[in-house]
Amino acid sequence: MNLWRRVPTRPPLAPTPVLRSGAGWSATSGAQYGPGATWPVAEHRAAAKSRPLTHVLLFLLTLFSMMVAGAMQQGVNPLLGWDQFVHLVEGWPFAATLLAILTVHEFGHYFAARHWGVKASLPYFLPLPYLSFLGTLGAVIRIRSPIPHRRALLDIGASGPIAGFLVAIIACAVGLPMSQVVDSGYFGQLPRQFEPDTIQLGAPLLFDFLSMWLLPAAGDEQLVLLSPIAFAGWVGLFITAFNLFPVGQLDGGHIVYALTGSVHRSIGRLTFMCLLVLGGYGLLSLIVDLPNGWPVGWPGWLALALLLTLFGRDHPPPSHPGIPLDRRRRVVGLLCFLIFALCLTPVPFGALVG
Repeated sequence: MNLWRRVPTRPPLAPTPVLRSGAGWSATSGAQYGPGATWPVAEHRAAAKSRPLTHVLLFLLTLFSMMVAGAMQQGVNPLLGWDQFVHLVEGWPFAATLLAILTVHEFGHYFAARHWGVKASLPYFLPLPYLSFLGTLGAVIRIRSPIPHRRALLDIGASGPIAGFLVAIIACAVGLPMSQVVDSGYFGQLPRQFEPDTIQLGAPLLFDFLSMWLLPAAGDEQLVLLSPIAFAGWVGLFITAFNLFPVGQLDGGHIVYALTGSVHRSIGRLTFMCLLVLGGYGLLSLIVDLPNGWPVGWPGWLALALLLTLFGRDHPPPSHPGIPLDRRRRVVGLLCFLIFALCLTPVPFGALVG
């Protein structure tokens, strides 16, 4: 995911585009002279100070938080004392895999931005210790200069999800054969202190296909307990779908703007309404016993709708929105939404199993 904002255009310094570049200067479109004439306007912005220590510290905190989460998924809590802390290493397979997916995703954005001369921060990893069974809220980068045109916008928006998606597939391919088939009463036979955190997961189309191919066969009264690497791969697919919703400043919002221009507003509004319906139905299913059983919705979509409301459901235009996409980039954009369909599940997290 990457966040950016428009830089306010100041009054022109000259009626001709003579100021192109220099230390701390950039050219943006904004001043008009005569009917339809647009000239670059030079504006000065203080260069943002890079703080590598902040990024390293957040990375290490996120790694630790995810290792704690991974260990707790295995039924141990390394924070209960020094005698339990040695079990922190049990969270390494989950943490290393998911962190690799997040890192590759964010650096996909970063290198695409650098390719187009767009200033971007290094990834900010977001730890969430103890409050999440994932141990993280993900990662973001900040775009610190205008995106020049729709071609750059599509490259920056699409590079992260595609890169992270490929790593998530590798994680699923490695982790699914390592998963266990257990009887439905397996968790009830464990001592209380050894019960792992277990939750029923929705299966996106791609994960279903990989499971049929790679998972051990399970009977009607049996459950499949995903290995830490397979679970991290599943989370990677979920993160990919989450970011590809075509609305706001999510990656999908960047891509749909690059593909459709002003039509993105209508697509964004429709997407927002779908999130409200899915989230509302999921919330209702927690309050009322719905006759259909498994709900087609998840309350977490309401949280995404709230975030979109706070950060804006619209998308700022690039500096030169009139430059069209070429055919190859249109294909890449459509491929991203195929990936979205393959990775999306309306109910990613279901009932607790135990």
